[in-house]
Amino acid sequence: MNVKNELREKLKIKRKYFEGYRRQTADAAIFENFFNAYGGCNSFLVYNSVGTEADTKAIIGQLLKDGKKVYLPRVCGEQILAVPYGETHKGAFGIEEPEGESYTGEIDITVVPLLAVNGQGVRIGYGKGYYDRYLADRHTKKVGLGYFFQFENFEGEEHDVPLDEFVCEKGIYYYANK
Repeated sequence: MNVKNELREKLKIKRKYFEGYRRQTADAAIFENFFNAYGGCNSFLVYNSVGTEADTKAIIGQLLKDGKKVYLPRVCGEQILAVPYGETHKGAFGIEEPEGESYTGEIDITVVPLLAVNGQGVRIGYGKGYYDRYLADRHTKKVGLGYFFQFENFEGEEHDVPLDEFVCEKGIYYYANK
């Protein structure tokens, strides 16, 4: 098993046992940190959190309440499409995905899921490369969302698209990848 796969398994277990009050408190702090930093932006592509991922449902709800443009990712073949928030159905990997036409314009903030992130903003996702392909040619601020314990020391690979920022319960970490 390679280093990335070992880290994926380790962090899935760590996230599984990060629950209850600790998770609720961390998610509330992530929510606050997110809106303090990005509340003035207008358009957002936000992953639809599932399982033990950092919660995005409250963030999506507040963005909609604030009248922001919100897009959810939809998997289409080997690509992610940004689709306006609306009716959803179970899509790839059992995740709720939006129906409707995809949006190809600019998006201010893209919120990216992760299992691990290093000091250079390189993330480890679930291993399919969807977000790296999506972000490779986009002009959007790439923001990872997760918990502080997801910081790990690992080497990135040539195809990895690093984050601009990482938001966790302890604050926001900025990377010099712009």
